[in-house]
Amino acid sequence: MSYIGKEPTIGNFQVCDAISVVNNQAAYTMQVGSVNVSPQSAQHMLVSLNGILQAPTSSFTVSGSVITFASNLVTGDVIDFIQILGNVLDLGVPSDSTVSIAKLTATGTKDATTFLRGDNTFAAAGGDNTPAFEGYSTNGQAPADSTETKVELDGESFDTDSAFDTSTYRFTVPTGKGGKYYVYGNIAVDAQDDNDVVHAYIRIKKNGDTDLLDSYYNFSGNYPRDVAILVHGTVTLAAGDYIELYGYLNDADGSGRDFKGASGARLATLMGGYKLIGV
Repeated sequence: MSYIGKEPTIGNFQVCDAISVVNNQAAYTMQVGSVNVSPQSAQHMLVSLNGILQAPTSSFTVSGSVITFASNLVTGDVIDFIQILGNVLDLGVPSDSTVSIAKLTATGTKDATTFLRGDNTFAAAGGDNTPAFEGYSTNGQAPADSTETKVELDGESFDTDSAFDTSTYRFTVPTGKGGKYYVYGNIAVDAQDDNDVVHAYIRIKKNGDTDLLDSYYNFSGNYPRDVAILVHGTVTLAAGDYIELYGYLNDADGSGRDFKGASGARLATLMGGYKLIGV
């Protein structure tokens, strides 16, 4: 890194308190401010004895806070100074606003849409409601009267995780994406041509045999047109679970009714959902 002017000095530099030589003694305790200090190694010290810098490890060694000279010192010898240079990775306390994001060991993608979490990873703020999907019927369907029928959702509005299959008409929870989901379904029933009563229900099933959500309807009179029957709610799904939409129509005169398909920009019969955040 380049600097304007003198490059800043780093390291925890300390000068030890003055040490008085004891005749015929080689080992001395090092202190700074009357507190014992322990250099990282002899190579991280400058030691002057009788005006001569001493060679580390050969002229002196250190163990903890004790420096031991290669031979006993005698009366008249002077330990001029002992300077501890600090650990090679000891940068002291950085000044405010001096540590860049690039110096962190955080994982994940750092950009304008993420934040640093307490576990030292970058994550998107708030998360997202994915997987999310919506499948719909393109051309409609003519179910057998009084028979529960799986709805043929052969088109897609969106599918974030490629988890909705337009050939089996089902959404399968991807690996690692289990949790709470908000799901919904709608079936549009074609217009009645008489005044008969029509009994109907709509149902979302899990794994082909477990009823998750259902809703029942009876409509009659005044020739209702394109009646929509709706179901929605929050369900718990595990990875590998799949959901499908089923419908049932019972026309009193047995003439049958159809599930309506897409009409222009309007989707009549459909199923969709998305994963909830944080639950």
